[in-house]
Amino acid sequence: MISVLEKDKIKYSALQEKAGIPAPEIFSPSVVKTIQKFRRIQPSSEELVNGILSGSITALSRAITLIESTNPDHLAKANEVIKACLPHANKSVRVGITGVPGVGKSTFIEAFGKYLTGMGKKVAVLAVDPSSTISHGSILGDKTRMEELVKDKNAYIRPSASGETLGGVARKTRESISLCEACGFDTIIIETVGVGQSETAVHSMVDFFLLLKISGAGDELQGIKRGIMEMADAIVINKADGDNIRKAKLAKSEFNRALHLFPAKKSGWTPTTSTCSAINQDGIPEVWATIEKFLELTKTNDYFYTKRSEQNEYWLMETINEQIKLRFYNHPTIQSLLDSTKKAVQNDEISPFAAAQLLLKEYFK
Repeated sequence: MISVLEKDKIKYSALQEKAGIPAPEIFSPSVVKTIQKFRRIQPSSEELVNGILSGSITALSRAITLIESTNPDHLAKANEVIKACLPHANKSVRVGITGVPGVGKSTFIEAFGKYLTGMGKKVAVLAVDPSSTISHGSILGDKTRMEELVKDKNAYIRPSASGETLGGVARKTRESISLCEACGFDTIIIETVGVGQSETAVHSMVDFFLLLKISGAGDELQGIKRGIMEMADAIVINKADGDNIRKAKLAKSEFNRALHLFPAKKSGWTPTTSTCSAINQDGIPEVWATIEKFLELTKTNDYFYTKRSEQNEYWLMETINEQIKLRFYNHPTIQSLLDSTKKAVQNDEISPFAAAQLLLKEYFK
């Protein structure tokens, strides 16, 4: 008999196996034991750093897994790795790519990444998938969607779950950028969840912010909203192929007119609009040419370096907020009082604001 608890666990699980379908015996037990033994061996922070600096993808992946861990025991080791890699970071171009689901972000990134690796560049893609608010699971299927790029020896694709982060990026994406740079990747692409106007965190960790749009989907007026339009350094109308070419050109004109309604950027850069067909690789070289012009301008007027300094300050404050929150919920006194306080709030015995004040008072004793 399956208990009620087990039934609930199966019901809300992000991944399930169908009953009555046995696993095929296509693996060697000895190989499984070898893999399990290898996974149990935890490399030291020094070994991870040496591996990253020598260009080891395995070391990079294990280090990113380490810094993404919520286990408090991993924090000190993760900080050691990040600290050792920082002197070798900050030597890449960071490009954030966003757009509504279905706009073709993965297809565009694959075409864009292949174009860059064809030029001899090393490209790291940090792809963030949305996490379910029910099961807390995430599909992490970006490698499957980028079949060609994933096989490129000059490319690295790392999918991560967004977790509870509202801004469309994973909790540790900023640190992952530094590790990829230390591993020798000169172009970092961040593919975000695509959650609309709440997606602002990515803007605070990239040099160039690219907004992908599509035409003919009732998205034109939605895209003209302030917020995300003000952050974009370029707007690219994707899927400009077949019968959609005329609509894409019309959308380009509409967005171009809309951009003139916004105030001038501090960078001195005027946002551009263009069309492309990621599936046909049309318009991809023009996107990179736009990014190069942006970099030339912002490095000449020092905005590029000023923005990176401001981003470092921003992530200092974000990290402080995150650590305070983590320590608050891991505090023994808070853990012992939290459940009873929640029940009191649910039963209207105390207001949420008064309950929060009581818990904070206990924490700061």
